Amino acid sequence: MQMLERLFALCLILPLFACTQLQDRPSALHAPAADLFDTSSPDLGLSPLPGAETITVFRPGPGTDQFSNGAVPIAFKGRVFVQWQSSARDEDAPDTWVAYSISADNGDHWSAPRPLTTPSDGEEIRSSGGWWTDGETLVAFLNVWPEGFHKRTGGYTAYRLSQDGETWTEPRPVLGADGTPVNGVIEQDPHLYDGRLHTAFHVRPGIRARPFYTDDPLGLTGWQAGAFENLPSDPPMSRELEPSLFQRGDCLVMVFRDQASSFRQLASESCDRGKSWSRPQLTGMADARTKQSAGNLPDGTAFLVHAPNDDKLRIPLVLSLSEDGHIFDRAFLLRGADDLQPLRTEGLYKRPGYHYPKSWVASEYLFIAYTANKEDVDLTRIPLSALEAR
Repeated sequence: MQMLERLFALCLILPLFACTQLQDRPSALHAPAADLFDTSSPDLGLSPLPGAETITVFRPGPGTDQFSNGAVPIAFKGRVFVQWQSSARDEDAPDTWVAYSISADNGDHWSAPRPLTTPSDGEEIRSSGGWWTDGETLVAFLNVWPEGFHKRTGGYTAYRLSQDGETWTEPRPVLGADGTPVNGVIEQDPHLYDGRLHTAFHVRPGIRARPFYTDDPLGLTGWQAGAFENLPSDPPMSRELEPSLFQRGDCLVMVFRDQASSFRQLASESCDRGKSWSRPQLTGMADARTKQSAGNLPDGTAFLVHAPNDDKLRIPLVLSLSEDGHIFDRAFLLRGADDLQPLRTEGLYKRPGYHYPKSWVASEYLFIAYTANKEDVDLTRIPLSALEAR
């Protein structure tokens, strides 16, 4: 007891990094069951989920762009859409544009990529911002970086609307509760809980993750920042990045990539419909310092689509499930090391792995979109009946 008291006393007077081991203890927010992942076995010892299928949405070829990332799925009026950002060779390059493809048969076949934006003439970059819909109108969010991405000065969010997924309105800025444009880029997976839409924006100055909510069913206006305290970090980026969220009882849990390379998820909790959030904590869930996707199945089961690795290797891609939102005690292999196609061409920030998954729960399926090696745009389709049976 005396030793523990001394450790806490040291944490009060020493810098944050001096208490890393104490902070690395899993928090009460969520963690994997003790035997869920076998780190000594290939692909963490996990087995594939029967019934899950992986389909290629876009594969680079001669004369096409060779870089893809930020793939996001949605189901709308009987069709499935996937949006991503595309460029000739490098990530966040000046020639980046936002592409999307459509499937009329639940993902079996896909249209050729179509443009939501075109490459900019100057420094400005437009990247994938994801989707939303109220069932009647499809919203395509676009993240706009006026000075490009690499200066880390941040950007704002625009949107385009469509009634059919074919014809689109001109881009307009997403507005906050004060009627002015939200001063940040949107995270790619809004979630509707209790009639309120929740996500995060990475706000300026710089790129600092912060939870937001709105009661606008389309998510175009009325965005309000929740009360949230970022952990200490080196500007211009916050330590918390690229979050997703799931519901646990009457509370929401937002999970973040930890840019401080703890290789664990950070998490924060709100029990007042997004108005205020707890201080982010390290959890017991390993994470390859990458974007993840979270949500709830129709029966309330919380899920994570992630790379639960304790290093930067984004392999394997895993679906983890929890009935209570605290302990994730079931996990399935979606894509493993032996399933990964070879990297075809070199490019800035391109490397092997399954990158930046995002998901959408439809009437019959859980759709999960991501890129393999930041080249191929892939979709893993899981029948909800296969998850309910387990």
